[in-house]
Amino acid sequence: MNDALDRALLREDLAYHQTRVLILVASVAGTAGHNGKLDGLTKLAKLDFLLRYPALASTVLDPLDPQDRRLALTPEDLTAPTDVEAPMTRYKYGPWDDRYYAIIGALVGRGLLRYAKGRRGSVALIPTPQGKRLVADLAAAESWAVIKERCDAVAEASANMSGNTLKDLIYERLADLMNRPHREVIQ
Repeated sequence: MNDALDRALLREDLAYHQTRVLILVASVAGTAGHNGKLDGLTKLAKLDFLLRYPALASTVLDPLDPQDRRLALTPEDLTAPTDVEAPMTRYKYGPWDDRYYAIIGALVGRGLLRYAKGRRGSVALIPTPQGKRLVADLAAAESWAVIKERCDAVAEASANMSGNTLKDLIYERLADLMNRPHREVIQ
């Protein structure tokens, strides 16, 4: 297959999105400064944005070095910082993906994540022991090791930040990218 077709198929693959989100939640929950959970859907969406658009992560998160190997893009991704396998859309509070509810529901339903009380009544996500084991197995697989390392880098750099703080940083530091109508793809 060609790269364009591969990317198009990946964009629609819910198993891919579920796996990426599971790894992200586990990385955040396992990193100091996040209180053992990923707190709120705003935070999930903003961290997932930085994971999916790794060339922009160091612009938003000061602790990240643009040369950090964990943010490295593959040669076929180097055409533009926003040329990614799974683009997001601009929505009310920044980057968003309408699949989050289905993805989270599937992960909770399969016993890989559980809901917890978040700050100010929001929902938080915590990986279950089964979810943690699956993430450890995935991290050992070459195909997911890069995503796990990228999740760890983003989780470490966003320690002690709320979803709203991340949203504000994205709007401030990526103003040109966020200055677009709602529901427009970020590219």
